[in-house]
Amino acid sequence: MREVKKDKVADALPGSQWSPFEMNPNLPPERADIVIIGGGVIGWSIAYWLKKKERVRDGVKVIVVEKDPTYSQASTVLSAGGIRQQFSLTENIQLSLASADFMRNINEHLGVLNQEPVDLQFNHSGYLFVANESVAHIMEENYSTQRFAGAKVSLLSPVQLKEKFPWINTEDVALASYGLENEGWFDPWTLLNAFRQKAISMGVIQSIGEVTGFNCTLNRMDTVDGETVDVKRIKHVNVRMPNSREYQPVECAIVVNAAGAFSAKLVDMMGIGTGPKDTLSGMALPVEPRKRFIYVFNCPDGPGLDCPFLVDYSGIYFRREGLGGNYITGTSPEEDAEPDVSNLDVDHEFFQEKIWPSLAHRVPAFESLKVTSAWAGYYDYNTFDQNAILGIHPLAQNMFFATGFSGHGLQQSPAAGRAVAELILDGSYQTLDLKGLGFQRIMAKEPLLEKNIV
Repeated sequence: MREVKKDKVADALPGSQWSPFEMNPNLPPERADIVIIGGGVIGWSIAYWLKKKERVRDGVKVIVVEKDPTYSQASTVLSAGGIRQQFSLTENIQLSLASADFMRNINEHLGVLNQEPVDLQFNHSGYLFVANESVAHIMEENYSTQRFAGAKVSLLSPVQLKEKFPWINTEDVALASYGLENEGWFDPWTLLNAFRQKAISMGVIQSIGEVTGFNCTLNRMDTVDGETVDVKRIKHVNVRMPNSREYQPVECAIVVNAAGAFSAKLVDMMGIGTGPKDTLSGMALPVEPRKRFIYVFNCPDGPGLDCPFLVDYSGIYFRREGLGGNYITGTSPEEDAEPDVSNLDVDHEFFQEKIWPSLAHRVPAFESLKVTSAWAGYYDYNTFDQNAILGIHPLAQNMFFATGFSGHGLQQSPAAGRAVAELILDGSYQTLDLKGLGFQRIMAKEPLLEKNIV
C-alpha cells in the first residue's frame, strides 16, 4: 500500500504525465490552419480539395467539425440526390458540369487504397422539364444559355415528348427540355462518405462537436461611405464535445462556414449583421433553414426504366426510386405556407392536397398509387436569391462561406469545394469564374436569380 502511495506522489510531481482530470480523446487539437464548420458534403469536399491542392505534404492542418455524427438531420443524406445542368445561370451550369465530370471519374479522385471502389449508383436517366405556353419562352432562353455553356440538352415538342414518353399527358404542354448527358440521380450518402474517407486518408482531422462561439480580434474602420464598422478576425473556434460542457478552443488562421441551413447562426455568434438596415454593419447572412418533404410512393403501372427526373411547370417533381414501381416526389410550398422548421415531422396532407393532383394530371397512371414512406430535410435557403454564397463576408476577415445553395449543394459540391479551396490557397478562382456568387451582389442589392428553382 505504501509503495502505491509513493508511486502516486511521484506521478504528481512537476514534469510527470499524471493529471487529476480524465482527458477526452475526442477533443480537437489546440491549433489548426483551417477549421471547417459543417461535416456535410460541402464541408468534406472543401477539406478534400485543400489537401489535394496543398503544395507541401502535411503542410496544411485541416479540421472538420460536425455536431451530428449520425447525420440523421443532414441535408446531404436527406436530399433527392439529383444532378442537372438545366439552369438559367451560367455559374450554376458550370458548377454542375464540373461536378458531373468529377463524379464520372470519381475513383480517380476519391478512391482509397485497399478499400472498395466508390459506386455512386449513378442513374443517367436525365432531367425532363415540362413547360406550358406561358413559360415556354423562358425554357427556350434557358436552352440557349445551357447549350452555350456546354450542356447537352434537347428541346422536345409535345408530339416528340409523347413519342419518347408515351405515359405523359401532353395536353397542356407547349415545350419540354430533356438532358441528354451528365444528368440523373445518385446516392447522396455514398458521395458524402467518399469525400470524408478520402479527406481523412489525406490527413484531415474529424472532430465531433458543436461550435459554440469564437474569440475574435476587432479592427474599427471607416468605409468610403463614411460608415464606421467593426471588422472581426477569428483567433479561436470554441468546440464543445457531445453531451458535455467540456469544450476546446482551437486556434486557427482560417474558418470555413459550411454549416448549411444553420450557417447564419455562426454569423450571429460573431455579432455580424446587427447594425441598421441597409448598411454594411447591418448585412446579415441571408440563409435560413427551410423544410422540404419527400414522399415515396408505389405505382405498379407507372413509368418504367426510361423514367427521367421529371420537373413539371406546376412545381412538382418525381423520379424513379429503384425498381418495382417505386418513385419519390416533392415540391416547394408557397412562400406564405412554409412549414415549421423546429422539427423534421412530415405533413402527409401536403402530399394529398399539393402534390398528388399534379402528379395524376401529368401521369394518368399515378391516379392510383400508394404512399409507402416519407421524410423531411432542410434546405440552406438563401432568402436573397436562392443561390450559393461563396467567399468572405466583408466584416468577417478570415471566415470563408460556402452556403445558401438552396437545394443545389449536393450536386454542386465537387466543384464548389474546389472553388473555395482555390479562394483560400490561391487567393482567387482558378478554374471557374464564380465571382458573381460572392457577397458583393448582396451589398449591391443585385440578386442573381434562377428561372428554374427546384
